[in-house]
Amino acid sequence: MPITSPPPNGGQAAAILVAGPFTSSSKVLIRVPNARVALARVLPIFFPPEEHPQGIHPSAVISDSAKIDPTAHVGPNCVLGARVKLGARSVLMGGNDLRADCQIGDDVCLFPNVVLYRKTQVGNRVIIHAGTVIGSDGFGYVLDEGRHRKVLQLGNVIIHDDVEIGANTAIDRGTLGSTVIGQGTKIDNLVHVAHNVVMGRHCLIMGQVGFAGSTHLGDYVVVASQSGIADHLKLGNQVMVGAKSGVMRDLPDGARVLGIPAAPDRQAKRQIIAVQQLPELIHRMRELEKQVEQLTARCGG
Repeated sequence: MPITSPPPNGGQAAAILVAGPFTSSSKVLIRVPNARVALARVLPIFFPPEEHPQGIHPSAVISDSAKIDPTAHVGPNCVLGARVKLGARSVLMGGNDLRADCQIGDDVCLFPNVVLYRKTQVGNRVIIHAGTVIGSDGFGYVLDEGRHRKVLQLGNVIIHDDVEIGANTAIDRGTLGSTVIGQGTKIDNLVHVAHNVVMGRHCLIMGQVGFAGSTHLGDYVVVASQSGIADHLKLGNQVMVGAKSGVMRDLPDGARVLGIPAAPDRQAKRQIIAVQQLPELIHRMRELEKQVEQLTARCGG
């Protein structure tokens, strides 16, 4: 276990990961540069992922043209469409629906009820949690003679290696090109990614974030929960967007923003403090107005 204070002498831990100059008379201390990183590396050794047997469940419905690696696992009630490819050691846990021409790499894990629309491409070592939909139609309509006419969404979604996507997230297919999720990016639950969004490498997207169409993110971008990103924007490398923010303009590399509309974080924090002081300022202003009225009356108007 990692600790940030001196380790207790009690407890059942046989050893303790420490990153500071701590001592203990009764516990084995394992000194590491970063206790949280060490814990993340150690836990899979003691708690390996669930194993799934090779093979195809009898209830699965699979096209004759689908190609499934013999080491893959296809769980109950899965549907694999025409020309679907499923890589080595990949796992479909159950109830997964992969439409025509989907391509799944090696060591991929789809939790139950994940749906991939046609032509979705998934790289290696990707994890997609339950209920997520990849490749659904983008929200594209044009007003035509008083009605909203649908613009066909003919692109796809490309998910690169080592991506993890949380539960009940929706990533829309591109209108003509591709919606792209970059290598190593991690997306939380309940996120919406609109058509033709392109995310760079190793981004972190927290829960309930929404991206409008055709926005491009650089590498190592962090977007905190319940933020909204407007369409056709460019967010540079290592941008950080605070929680509940509304981003409405391009952001350069390294920008840190907060608020609605999103502003540089220091400026936004000063605005928040100022708003909190408004009731007192209004009270003081009214008192000053009364004093001005009294002085005006004394001076004879």
